[in-house]
Amino acid sequence: MRIASRLHATIAFALLIGCAIGCKYGANTSSSSSSNAANKPDAAHSSNDRSTNTAAAPDIAGQYSVAGTNVNGSPYKGDLEVIKHGDVYQFRWSGGASYDGVGVQLGDVVAVAFSTGENGKGCGVVDHTIADDGASLDGKWGYWGTDESGTEKATRTLGSGLIGTYEATGANPNGRPYKVQIIVVPLGSGYKFAWSNNTEGFGVRRGDNVAVGIGGARCGFVSYEVKSDGTLDGVWGGYGSDKTGTERATKK
Repeated sequence: MRIASRLHATIAFALLIGCAIGCKYGANTSSSSSSNAANKPDAAHSSNDRSTNTAAAPDIAGQYSVAGTNVNGSPYKGDLEVIKHGDVYQFRWSGGASYDGVGVQLGDVVAVAFSTGENGKGCGVVDHTIADDGASLDGKWGYWGTDESGTEKATRTLGSGLIGTYEATGANPNGRPYKVQIIVVPLGSGYKFAWSNNTEGFGVRRGDNVAVGIGGARCGFVSYEVKSDGTLDGVWGGYGSDKTGTERATKK
């Protein structure tokens, strides 16, 4: 996937740059989870699968062939390598431009934050399971460069659906607990997440899951659904974007 140069266009707010989605050709993101995770309570989320009834989460590590579409509808192809790093995954795209990112998995959903090049430092991702149409969120988070993940549970105190104010508790990778408030508002084709510790992110909802990218204008995001045959079926974009691209990664 390749993010357009406009990635640093819109609101300098946590991960996904709206205009940045442009060219996603053969991007490769490698992520290990960033070092800010341990002291970033706002992005933390508890790991609760979107499909909590299923047993073990499918193993997604491996080599993939990628085919997708940019936000303007143009096609692209490339390669993707997914590497297990402790509690998170490193994503590396190649085939034109190179991309590097970090991914966290909840059951059959994988949320990834990525940037151009081979260093995804500063990019983070949160993967939330949505319960009772947004009444509560249960998630898992990680940052590039850190092989551990944090957790977070949030309860909506004001609003409806996914939009509103949440009171959240969570744990950093070192086990240190925290409390934080989260405000979720509509933005472009997704949602803006703002944590009370001055962290922001952009999220895209798919069913009862919302993948939130954190890290500013240089970072993009992908939300993958793991199919029964191991294929990764994804939607990707940038902060505040009105449009998204698609990506299908097939294991070699």
